Amino acid sequence: MWIVSLLIAVTPLTFALPLKAKSVPAAALLLLGLWMLARDAEARRAWRRAAWVTVPAAAAFVFWLVNTATHAIPWREFDVMSHLLAFLVVAACFAAPLRTDILRLGISISAGILGVICLEQHYVEGIDRVYGVNNGLWGAIEFGMFMLVLSLIAIAQALRAGLPRWERVVHALLALLGMYGAVLTQSRGPLLAFLPVFAIVVLIQSRRSGRWRQGLLVLVVGALLAGVMALQGQMLDRLEAVKHEVATYGEQETQGAVRERLEMWRTATMAIETHPLTGVGINQFGGYARARIAEGEVSATVERYDHPHSEYLEWAVTGGIPGLLLLITLFGGAIGFFGRHAFDRDDAIAMPACAGLSTACMYALCGLTDNVFYRPMPHSLYFFLTLGFAVYVARMLALRPPATERV
Repeated sequence: MWIVSLLIAVTPLTFALPLKAKSVPAAALLLLGLWMLARDAEARRAWRRAAWVTVPAAAAFVFWLVNTATHAIPWREFDVMSHLLAFLVVAACFAAPLRTDILRLGISISAGILGVICLEQHYVEGIDRVYGVNNGLWGAIEFGMFMLVLSLIAIAQALRAGLPRWERVVHALLALLGMYGAVLTQSRGPLLAFLPVFAIVVLIQSRRSGRWRQGLLVLVVGALLAGVMALQGQMLDRLEAVKHEVATYGEQETQGAVRERLEMWRTATMAIETHPLTGVGINQFGGYARARIAEGEVSATVERYDHPHSEYLEWAVTGGIPGLLLLITLFGGAIGFFGRHAFDRDDAIAMPACAGLSTACMYALCGLTDNVFYRPMPHSLYFFLTLGFAVYVARMLALRPPATERV
């Protein structure tokens, strides 16, 4: 099944590239997933065993389908969320007998390639705040998060005790490329979210291998590298601006990236108070905000925004409190499932679980201050990785012999 493994390995990279052919791997995996769900009983059982991850995702698809219909919103607004159905099917492909070496190298190489793209944009094209090749400047935040998610998976492999030294070095170098590329996006939220998740990944691998001294050294070196990288370009100025803008935010002072976020969050709170159960409808925050601007209740500085720069507020505003609870369940289910298996003694279970855990944690933290699902690129990466890794872990658990046979 090396062909399937290769398709899965390259798919995350295709999400970040503007290639017309990028739909080919996803289409092939979709057809294979349909076939496996129809013909392979083990794939169906693995899908069900991963219910902590698959069921909330399926519920989210149904929830936003009903939300779109009941609010009489044009169906094009449901487009990105509708992709969830495809990823629920594609996840079945992870129940196939995959080549794990292809998977882990493919993901790490993807992080490295995107990092090189950022280096070219910054040092050759002279772009101060890079944003990749499948985004405009507004996509810099999501692109930075995208690279950090892949880099965290590469870091876990670099710390894996059972791999040859040359491969661990390759994973480490590719992770550094991805991390530096993310720094060049100058995106504060993803970089701040990365630090605790990085610590979690290192501590998990240290606990599993028993190499605490090596783990502490990696944490120290990683913190130093993060500090040095953060001093590049305008990143330090952007971090220092946060405190000033928060302190000076008010009705007469709402301009600036941080102040505009605070004004959007105030507007979102208004929407939740007036529509606590049904929300205003999928992707309708912008319309609600502009209506309040016309009434003089909200500053015109946020007129250009269609989303409130917080995934939690997005789901609460557009889907009401039930939407917010569903998002918490979506993240919580994934973190709980992967966290339970990330310490497993078997690398075949622990490594994909660690990858799923770091992905879910990054999105859950980044979602506090940014929208992480409204663009196809980050939306696709999250559900492709978490659903796929959950099914893979469930399949590997099913293949493990009973405890009595292992004694």
